Amino acid sequence: MEAIVIIFISGLISLFLGIMKKPAFVLFVSTSGLIIGALAQNYEWYFLNEKYHILDFNDTNIHFLNLAVAISATIILGGYRYFLEESSTIGDFSALILFSLCGGLCLIGFRDLFMFFLGVEILSIPLYVLAGSKKKSASSSEAALKYFYLGSFATALLLFGIALVYGTIGTFNVERIGFISVLFSDQLPSMFFVGVLFILAAMLFKVGAFPFHFWVADVYQGSPALFMTYMSSVVKLVGVYAFYRLFGMMFPGVEVFWSTLIVLAICISMFIGNLSALNQDTFKRLMAYSSITNGAYALMTVLTFNSGSEALLVYMIGYGFSVVALMTINSIANNEEDKLAALTGIGYKNPFIGIVGIVALLSVAGIPPMTGFFGKAMVFYQAFDQYMWLVLFAIINSAIGVYIYLKITMTLLKKEDNAQVVVLNLGQKLVLSISLLALLFGWTIIYV
Repeated sequence: MEAIVIIFISGLISLFLGIMKKPAFVLFVSTSGLIIGALAQNYEWYFLNEKYHILDFNDTNIHFLNLAVAISATIILGGYRYFLEESSTIGDFSALILFSLCGGLCLIGFRDLFMFFLGVEILSIPLYVLAGSKKKSASSSEAALKYFYLGSFATALLLFGIALVYGTIGTFNVERIGFISVLFSDQLPSMFFVGVLFILAAMLFKVGAFPFHFWVADVYQGSPALFMTYMSSVVKLVGVYAFYRLFGMMFPGVEVFWSTLIVLAICISMFIGNLSALNQDTFKRLMAYSSITNGAYALMTVLTFNSGSEALLVYMIGYGFSVVALMTINSIANNEEDKLAALTGIGYKNPFIGIVGIVALLSVAGIPPMTGFFGKAMVFYQAFDQYMWLVLFAIINSAIGVYIYLKITMTLLKKEDNAQVVVLNLGQKLVLSISLLALLFGWTIIYV
């Protein structure tokens, strides 16, 4: 809980510093708050009364907290140039990211449905503002409105589902609900299953999976690149992990009911994401469809709750930092029209960008020895015994993904005599270096 308090206070300070139009101060306060918050939770610097410790940050949850904080800090560092261009609102943007992360941390450590719902809303509400923060862009306004209305609809489904589960079980505590669902699985009323169905629908929307995937491409396309990076990495991370914990802890007694629906959603999401990405010529839409596919792979861990947390962690390290690296490279290319063609030759003219781009693309494609390969292999291995046919479908989709990402690799490395020499600033070098290290060595966390 201390991490949330520190990060929230850092967000408030960033708001006030934004009035001074000092991007460097805001950057320092934001990243320092994230680092101190993570340290406070890791080393148990308890300064709150015990009655306020309403979240559970065990060893597994701490790992996901650290990953969410690390990716968020990297994104803020990488957005320094964007903040300079929007110096009048830098405090607002930085604070909204930190406030949203506070909701994400609630989703990582929730113990009951109260904190779960609060986490979902605290995470989502700043995103509606960030998606529409490009005031002069019609597509940004459209993204914000579409995300807000559909997100509100998903929230209504979630609340209705929680109400039905509470009405039939009589408690909001996740572990108690799970215990009752196992002990009295044959005696649960039909309204309980309706509640599970509504909660499932809401969570599938939040992670952008079939049949609630249709908003992802338009929202990602219209959002500013910096915030789209946060949405497709940190928000995806905490959304999938919350999904993983919620259904694994709360509904183990009725797994036969919801697992079939999740398997169907995963299978269709994989094909929708990859097949839609094949003919894309804009970078953000391609990353949006990639997000749908990779979210589907990550959801396979929900089906193997007792042994899936480690696989999910390694997988999200590989995916999250791949997104950060690729979106940073896209912004370096000053790709205002968001065309893939704008990336032509950027890796040829700047070998460091080329190396990071290749590693990121190979990682998200699942090619060894990158972290993305180890994460994907662990996810598939754990699901193989029970869902062999689903894993075979996932391998086929991975092959399609390899083709897509290799095309982008060839674009990055294409010899282009007229390509401009790219000069990186300190923030961009730092972000690309952090991402490179995470993609090469992030999988070693399984030995820590």
